Amino acid sequence: MKPPQKDAYILILKAIDQGDYKPGDRLVESDLAVRFDVSRTPIREALQRLETQSLLTRDGRSLIVSSLDHNQLAELYAVRAELEGLAASLAARHATNEEISVLQDMVEADRALIDAPSGLARANRRFHKQIHLASHNRFLVQQLDMVHRSMALLATTSLAATGRGKDALAEHGKIVNAIAAHDPEAASKALKDHISKAFVTRLKLDSGELDSLV
Repeated sequence: MKPPQKDAYILILKAIDQGDYKPGDRLVESDLAVRFDVSRTPIREALQRLETQSLLTRDGRSLIVSSLDHNQLAELYAVRAELEGLAASLAARHATNEEISVLQDMVEADRALIDAPSGLARANRRFHKQIHLASHNRFLVQQLDMVHRSMALLATTSLAATGRGKDALAEHGKIVNAIAAHDPEAASKALKDHISKAFVTRLKLDSGELDSLV
């Protein structure tokens, strides 16, 4: 029985998301084929798909990981806040008791990662994804997946700012409490406020105003 075929697109996207490839890094088809043990044809197709999604850009004949300027960053966070707020609102209406329990457990478990920005960033993505799924709206989940793919173009996480991890987890707690109380308006507001504070932190990090743990 043949092993399942590797998805070159997912492999490259994951590598970008993990920070293995950062904005400005050049992606070479032959190198990727060797790294992921995939033939060059699916690698080429994956690179074309990522370019179409603006995750990669052309630099002469080369493809490099895209970067976001200030305006693009503001646009991304504006869209993210609205969609995430909607997801929280829907989750407050439709989340099952089991889904709420999972969110509560995530908040508690993530306290152990407060001083580990990279681990907390991964946990943060899982937490937000769980809220997306708890919205029980497949079309919204698809749109949020696209937004979070673009978030992979940010070279650092706002959770790397000194003190931000503790604050972010407190904000997560407020979001989950509102969802558990089945209060759509409070859940939406809590999540939008959370995104707004993350954006402010990122802007301060980029300006050099805040210290980073990494």
